[in-house]
Amino acid sequence: MLTDLPNVLTISRIAAIPIVVWLIAWGTPDANAGACVLFILAGITDYFDGKLARSRHQLSDFGRMFDSIADKLLVGACLMVLAGYMRLPYYSLWPAIVILCREILVSGMREYLAERRASLPVTRLAKWKTGFQMTAIGFLLAGDGTGQVLGMPWLPVAFIGAALLWIAAVLTLITGWDYLTTGLRHVER
Repeated sequence: MLTDLPNVLTISRIAAIPIVVWLIAWGTPDANAGACVLFILAGITDYFDGKLARSRHQLSDFGRMFDSIADKLLVGACLMVLAGYMRLPYYSLWPAIVILCREILVSGMREYLAERRASLPVTRLAKWKTGFQMTAIGFLLAGDGTGQVLGMPWLPVAFIGAALLWIAAVLTLITGWDYLTTGLRHVER
């Protein structure tokens, strides 16, 4: 079961985290570009692990549990390392905090609801939120130095990443509110 391709992809996403963190800590434009590429590859595995699990009928409890955990670990670690190295420009620490708080809230609600045999399905808007969030983090990992590596020093990579993170934070608040109101309907009084 752990060797099924969807589960291997999920595990690879977790394994990528220390490498991405190390590359950001290294701090050179080439290392930042490498962190961005590895993050993008990890994000792509998030798309394919679920798709392959469904198409190959390889759905598993491991995959259901660790897919979500892998996503949250990857996003959380990247946002924390970016904050720790002061790489969240244009006041984008605030949307990062909103995103992390929402992830913890939704995880807690899902755990509570699972005990009551209720679910909190992923909405289409939440998928858009994830897309903006992952794209923003990729840009922020790349940083402005990556524009120079690519021969485009004029490209405001960090600004684009910060702007996308703010958009992701707005979508995070909207979807978080939707999940909260849905989850509260299942709370016993």
